Amino acid sequence: MERSQEGGTDLSQKLFKGYLKSFFEVLQQGDAREESFYPVLKDLLSDYAEETDRAGIHVTVQPKKTEAGNPDFRVWDGKQHIIGYIEAKAPHERDLQRIAESEQLVRYRSTFPNLILTNFTEFHLYRNGELVDSVQIARPFVATNLGKIPPLEHAEQFAELLDKFFTFSLPKLYSAESLATALAVRTRF
Repeated sequence: MERSQEGGTDLSQKLFKGYLKSFFEVLQQGDAREESFYPVLKDLLSDYAEETDRAGIHVTVQPKKTEAGNPDFRVWDGKQHIIGYIEAKAPHERDLQRIAESEQLVRYRSTFPNLILTNFTEFHLYRNGELVDSVQIARPFVATNLGKIPPLEHAEQFAELLDKFFTFSLPKLYSAESLATALAVRTRF
């Protein structure tokens, strides 16, 4: 794919800008709750997966309860292999680092080996409980205070974060010891 001057592919630039436009439209309604933004994020994830030739990716909004709770999104490959989970917070929640230390997110981070925490403009990717990547793609105050669609920032880094998320897979072969360790990590909360 061809890279643009601002980073990312021309298609991903267009996709991310469309996401921010849709985000802004929901925000401008004035009565939107966190859940109001779910379809916008689901469309972004599905469209990005399609754009990057990841056929069969499915995004479930508000999937059934897991052993660790109810994350907002489950992403899977369509063959019963879970790629990861996403926990979304309302756009006005600006301190994702503080939220990452909450009881809920500590539980999610210790249970789900591939997790994104987002407020729809900032994205934190956790692997096995550790922050491995983060990017802010827009400044929400532009939408809330200035009444404009926030300009896209850090498109290439955002594409890289999404690629890391989508390409995650659990190791295919476990020894008895590594399987026991992996299961023990996911059951402690």
